[in-house]
Amino acid sequence: MMRRLWLVFAQATTIGLALLFIVSTLRPEWLSRQPAAPASLPAADSLGIKQAVIPDVRANALTSYGGAVKLAAPAVVNVYTTKEVRRRGSPDDPLFRYFFGDARGSDRIASLGSGVVATRDGFVLTNNHVVQAADEIAVALSDGRQFEAKLVGADPESDLAVLKIEARDLPAITFGRSDSLQVGDVVLAIGNPFDVGQTVTMGIVSALGRTNLGINTFENFIQTDAAINQGNSGGALVDSNGNLVGINTAIFSRTGGSIGIGFAIPSTLVTQVMDQLIKTGKVQRGYFGVEPEDITPEMAGLLRLPREEGVILKGVQRSSPAGKAGLEPGDVMLSINGQPIVNSKAMLNLISQLPPGSEAKVRVVRGSRELDVPVAVGERPTPRSR
Repeated sequence: MMRRLWLVFAQATTIGLALLFIVSTLRPEWLSRQPAAPASLPAADSLGIKQAVIPDVRANALTSYGGAVKLAAPAVVNVYTTKEVRRRGSPDDPLFRYFFGDARGSDRIASLGSGVVATRDGFVLTNNHVVQAADEIAVALSDGRQFEAKLVGADPESDLAVLKIEARDLPAITFGRSDSLQVGDVVLAIGNPFDVGQTVTMGIVSALGRTNLGINTFENFIQTDAAINQGNSGGALVDSNGNLVGINTAIFSRTGGSIGIGFAIPSTLVTQVMDQLIKTGKVQRGYFGVEPEDITPEMAGLLRLPREEGVILKGVQRSSPAGKAGLEPGDVMLSINGQPIVNSKAMLNLISQLPPGSEAKVRVVRGSRELDVPVAVGERPTPRSR
């Protein structure tokens, strides 16, 4: 009798273990348990907070951006420039010959930056300050090939330049939409800092629409904490899919090294400037010929202005489009073609986007009256080289 009971028990145990093995192999989720809520925490509703819902199956966190780098990195290039710098003094000066011998009175200075292949037929984007005043420009691709480059056009006011190399079927970057970026999005900076070779750094978008930094005339920077250093200028800022969202251009630093505040020109502005530089070799922008000043609460009270919005015109050039249209010093500009003016920088950006030769409707406050003044938009003069 005992032997029979033992056999039944052994068989039942064997069958149970076999079933457990089959279930754990084919249907492991049947054996999972949802974690119990901590007894010490009060209900979320009682605190008025928004509690995240714990998913039944957690998604794996992204552990690599290798795919994005693989797509974008071949399009990021090194830009080498050289220029001749004349020494002070003359080779005929005895003091000059004492220190420099019979050497010629000039030196060749080399510098390094980065660039991005924009088209398969050889147009390359970089910063204006990378190639400014260069006598010779060379572009080195990530596959080791090197080409002499020709400057197609440069725009100092946005710090962008377009180069051309004689090559076909190049690994061009895919352009993304910088206007769809959000603060907190992951971005990758690709370039050649300190000439150590192509380097990728990761960070997030720290801020958008940064202005009044004194870097460029027209500023609308993407701020990122992805490490950007010397040599990164002109390189690519890409999103987590490898699409170009900006051209790295500057850092905020007291030491010359990255401290986590870098700036990139957004791709929406890059494409606008690049299109004009390729077609005409320059960028045409609207121009009024006024000198604006932001309105402070103290100024509004002192001048007895009816409102604090807009900018006040400190000066108006007589022969400029604004002067010919009848705008006067002391006028307060409120809007251009219905778009409100927030400050002087915003006004400058609005005017620059107007096509030269078009007509703009400007609303101003003069005294206690609001007027609509039509202004024939002129073309912004080419800035002097810095």
